[in-house]
Amino acid sequence: MEIVYDRKAAIKKLKLLTFGPKANVDSFRAKLDENYKTTFLPNGVERTEYKYGNIECDVLAPEIYSSNRVMLYIHGGSFVGGSRVAYRSFCSSLATKCYCRVVVPEYRLAPSFPYPAANEDIQGVFKALFTEEQIACSLNTEKGARPVLPEIIIAADSSAASIACSLIFNLTERYRNCIKQMILFSPWLDVSQNSKLITTKKITDEVMSGEILRKSISLYTVEENTALPFVSPVLASNDDLKNFPKTYIQMGEKEILLEEAKNFAKILNDSGTECELDVWPNMMFMFQMADEYLHESHLALDRIGKIVTEYTAGQEAVEIENKPKLEHSLKSEA
Repeated sequence: MEIVYDRKAAIKKLKLLTFGPKANVDSFRAKLDENYKTTFLPNGVERTEYKYGNIECDVLAPEIYSSNRVMLYIHGGSFVGGSRVAYRSFCSSLATKCYCRVVVPEYRLAPSFPYPAANEDIQGVFKALFTEEQIACSLNTEKGARPVLPEIIIAADSSAASIACSLIFNLTERYRNCIKQMILFSPWLDVSQNSKLITTKKITDEVMSGEILRKSISLYTVEENTALPFVSPVLASNDDLKNFPKTYIQMGEKEILLEEAKNFAKILNDSGTECELDVWPNMMFMFQMADEYLHESHLALDRIGKIVTEYTAGQEAVEIENKPKLEHSLKSEA
């Protein structure tokens, strides 16, 4: 794909990911889907549909992938928008870079389904996915060989960062131990009433603003819930962070969300969890999703691919295979 550098066009497109002050829910969802949908998936990625925990999901499989590695991607959209359609192209690129299948759930959205509906949906998806991956790994292990364990990566962007963290906080040690890494893009980490992003009247960058955060969270949950770690992960306790997976946060230097990301990275590192905060110079909120206008978008996903594959190198041996060998576990339900 030819890239024409156009920062203004990139910002215009990225603003569609945020629930602006004048937007209504229906138009916001429609514009987001319309502007981010794609007719053809990049790099020969194949898409199937499957229900995990009774939630419709896209399963995106690149031409070559590790048979025991899978990414659960929780899409953003200011708690009220976003969909498999809008994130298909971006998650297909992630699948190719990380040599893994990517599962994208169509979870319930506010305001019709406020907190904790999305959290409950993602919990159900994860547990069903975990069970299927365990079975698949067992079936692919040669008789007498040491079983290969599933390698699950949790990824999320913007508002969905709290849903991803909530998933970890609610999992028992058995499940947590199978999550190899968490990847967060431009995360919303503190929407509590004590957050400067919420209390400051005029705080903005090229894409995001405090007003967007306030409007979105007001439709997602009631004020007293915003101080819960399941909604504002930066307020998590030491118990919540026990055995939290290795975390990588990627975002732009220009974001108003950056200070809270720095706080969260420090909290994780202080608790014993390795957290890398990767800040891209002169970049804006979710710059990775403006790849037709920004060369940095491609470089950023290249870096994530290296981090995922290098992190697992030297661990349990994984099998790299062409097109799904595990299709029996990925067929759409009739």
